[in-house]
Amino acid sequence: MARSTASGKHPDYLQKILTARVYDVAVESPLELARSLSRRLGHQVLLKREDKQPVFSFKLRGAYNKMVQLPADQLARGVICASAGNHAQGVALSAKRLNCRAVVVMPVTTPRLKVDAVAALGGEVLLHGDSYSDAYTHALSVQAEQGLTFVHPFDDPDVIAGQGTIAMELLRQHQGPIDAIFVAIGGGGLISGIAAYIKAVRPEIQVIGVQTRDSDAMVRSVRAGKRVTLNDVGLFSDGTAVKLVGQETFRLTRKLVDDFIVVDTDEVCAAIKDVFQDTRSVLEPAGALGVAAIKQYAARHKAAAKPQRHQTLIAITCGANMNFDRLRFVAERAEFGEHREALFAVTIPEAHGSFKRFCALIGPRAVTEFNYRISDARVAHVFVGVAIAKRDEADRIERSFVRHGFATVNLTDDELAKEHVRHMVGGRSDLAHDERLFRFIFPERPGALMRFLAAMHPGWNISLFHYRNQGGDEGRILVGIQVPAADDAALGDFLRGLAYPFVEETDNPVYRLFLR
Repeated sequence: MARSTASGKHPDYLQKILTARVYDVAVESPLELARSLSRRLGHQVLLKREDKQPVFSFKLRGAYNKMVQLPADQLARGVICASAGNHAQGVALSAKRLNCRAVVVMPVTTPRLKVDAVAALGGEVLLHGDSYSDAYTHALSVQAEQGLTFVHPFDDPDVIAGQGTIAMELLRQHQGPIDAIFVAIGGGGLISGIAAYIKAVRPEIQVIGVQTRDSDAMVRSVRAGKRVTLNDVGLFSDGTAVKLVGQETFRLTRKLVDDFIVVDTDEVCAAIKDVFQDTRSVLEPAGALGVAAIKQYAARHKAAAKPQRHQTLIAITCGANMNFDRLRFVAERAEFGEHREALFAVTIPEAHGSFKRFCALIGPRAVTEFNYRISDARVAHVFVGVAIAKRDEADRIERSFVRHGFATVNLTDDELAKEHVRHMVGGRSDLAHDERLFRFIFPERPGALMRFLAAMHPGWNISLFHYRNQGGDEGRILVGIQVPAADDAALGDFLRGLAYPFVEETDNPVYRLFLR
């Protein structure tokens, strides 16, 4: 826990940061211009690339600064820590450098990538609990049993000072005006160290803390004037999933941090994509919080009724320990975070020509997703995604659909629709008689769908349709067409005339089990 000086006063953080020992294991991370993001936002956006540290996170700074100052007898007995992953790697690397034992307690929800990385560095991994707080409680009991020294991930002056060296580097790298620095907050060690240095040296610079909506313990604590314990925390940004912030970090954050911004999952996914486009690097969710906050900050200032001022804004990209399997979710949700995709549930008459008329109404916009399964003799319910340029366009599209006789529900902000329903549209249907199932590869360009519909025999009915834009040159589409047996020859002519590669799946056992 936090310690005071012998006189009972709080630590002199400026002195501790200036004398911190971090460069035995850490590197001075680059400060890079995010060119594309800067152009889009109209501000100079700089990234302090802590994701480029040897363990792909800033955490080794504080861990090593704490451990290198331990007495020899404590190092000989070994150290223990609790961590969701990045602090664990910092402790394991530091222990390897200092030739001491390191026991690491990690939540069972920790990405496998981080668990394996700690083990590879020689750390003894114990998995316990669903969150950092659960792992922390267990680590304290193991510490007492084995006489180990606890290395706190955030609530320790030496750890805080180690993280503060980031601000020391940053001001040396950019000596011109800086308007604001955006820092992710979990337990508060990173922002405490950065704010302590910035406010001592350049107090005019705003330090803005960033948390996710489902892990906002520091924001709630500062508002309440006391530390608040969350019952649950969201685990998407596992690096900031802390139920209770530290005593010392709460004191420093409450005293020194100028403002807070809270971001949601979609905004974080969009920020990961933004950084990838500028740097070709993939941040973990916690590492992208600062970028997500800058975008929200810029939008807020743009909307304000005053002339725009070009600002210099810096995000600490604090980690890149991303599980590869999570990338699919990030890519899916990034479009929502950027307000580039709108989702709708549309009801259309189950009559020949309705499907084609509805598609024509979408116009030149790119269709990102289309899910439909025949289920009612009178009406069809279609789940459709459409590319948009800005958020209010979704409302305009909804009004247009309704105006043309298609009952519509805007699902763009509906979490159930985004996470689950979009993948569940379909099923068996007694109405799908004479159905033939085909997989097509379409060229991914405007007009391909309308060409398909225009070439189809007017007497045939589409009974199933599934399409999702995957960002490639080709689109993959599953189509069910109700074709009477007498029209087999005409169907063959239709398929050959399209010149789209296809595979018939009518006899596929998966189709027969779940859709037939």
